[in-house]
Amino acid sequence: MNPILRSSVLMVLLFLSHPVSSRGQEKMSVTLEQAIEIGLENSKGLHASAMRVQAAESRSSEVQASQLPTLKASGSYNRLSDIPAFQATIPQDAFGRGFPPQSVSVPLSQTILNNYSLRLSLQQPLFTGMRLKSSSEIADFNAQATGENYNRDRSELVYNIKNAYWNLYEAIEFKKVIDENIEQVQSHLKNVQNLSKQGIVTKNEVLKVEVQLSSARVMQLTAQNNVHLATLALSNLIGLPLTTEIQIASDIQMRPARESELNALVQQAIGIRPEVKGMEYRVKANESAVTLARSGWFPQIYLTGNYYYARPNQRINPAADQFKDTWDVGLSLSLDIWNWGTTMHQTNQAQAQLAEAQAEMGQLKDAINLEVTQSYLNMNESRERIGVAETGVREAEENYRITNEKFKAGLALNSDLLDAEAALLQAKWSHIQALVDHEVSQARLDKAVGS
Repeated sequence: MNPILRSSVLMVLLFLSHPVSSRGQEKMSVTLEQAIEIGLENSKGLHASAMRVQAAESRSSEVQASQLPTLKASGSYNRLSDIPAFQATIPQDAFGRGFPPQSVSVPLSQTILNNYSLRLSLQQPLFTGMRLKSSSEIADFNAQATGENYNRDRSELVYNIKNAYWNLYEAIEFKKVIDENIEQVQSHLKNVQNLSKQGIVTKNEVLKVEVQLSSARVMQLTAQNNVHLATLALSNLIGLPLTTEIQIASDIQMRPARESELNALVQQAIGIRPEVKGMEYRVKANESAVTLARSGWFPQIYLTGNYYYARPNQRINPAADQFKDTWDVGLSLSLDIWNWGTTMHQTNQAQAQLAEAQAEMGQLKDAINLEVTQSYLNMNESRERIGVAETGVREAEENYRITNEKFKAGLALNSDLLDAEAALLQAKWSHIQALVDHEVSQARLDKAVGS
């Protein structure tokens, strides 16, 4: 199916399955895979990158065609001014013709006012000192490098979509935690107010709980805004209307730990990353550029042929007002005898650019080594942090439960319960961050190794 049609059908099905909300916003439940597919189809930047690939491939085909014979046709018509015909004067025989002898004018050519000409020219390069072959290789390598740039842009887009998707997940989950915290603090406030009415606690204790509830509501407003901003960012990235209310349909799933060693991942990245492949093609293009520059030392030899169909045909004498055809075949050779060292300077320039590309290749491999190492360590750290955060949530929940029961029994202070509520909020927030950081770090590692 056509990619654009497939994307349109997918979006229609998603919109039909999720009706419009009461606020006039389109509700759409999207999985991570669906978000990636929609983003790849709708990305204007990726489309521009694809057009650059198409242009580079067309350029390569254009340059390759220069090695093949060319056939050109040309024609002309000229109206000439009328002039006297060219004549020769011949003396008459004096005997029997009278005396003195007389001369007569004999026309040698006629005046032809309308001139027509048709020419077909054929040219085939025979030897160009590797100029045409090198030019073709340069265009081909550049086209392949542009194709790898497209793969790089696609990989970057996929990672950015994953990052935006899990950022929205994080914002939604944090808002849920804030909502739960507000419910806990509101319940706490009712209990404190009842105790205050009974004279068990002071008004100041009630104010402490009200302050914490006010702070939680401020955090709730911030969380709501963060959800809206994250939704806008994801909608814009995957090409949906900014009024779309995206609902997260995927959940975080812990993947098994990677068994590959760091060195193996680095070698994998260097072997398949599109940036490395693109740079390899650029190095090859610069190698061909050196050969191209050196072609100036060699002669350029072409086979040529022409077919003429003209009225009058200039090669036929005497000229006649008729269409006549003629042809010719030949070899042409040209060689720069002296050009003030231009070829040498061009060769030095190409060699310097080749050395620059080779150095950039080394820098790129070092950068990839660093990126993979950092992503690998961050992924392992985030995995370990999830276990610690889960333990923290269990402990915070148990601490809150015990403190709440003690507070109701009059065995714990109001401030102890406030601290327990704040600790539980922080523990749940840390757990959400650890989960999302693990997903993002896993996506970053996948991009770093070229998966």
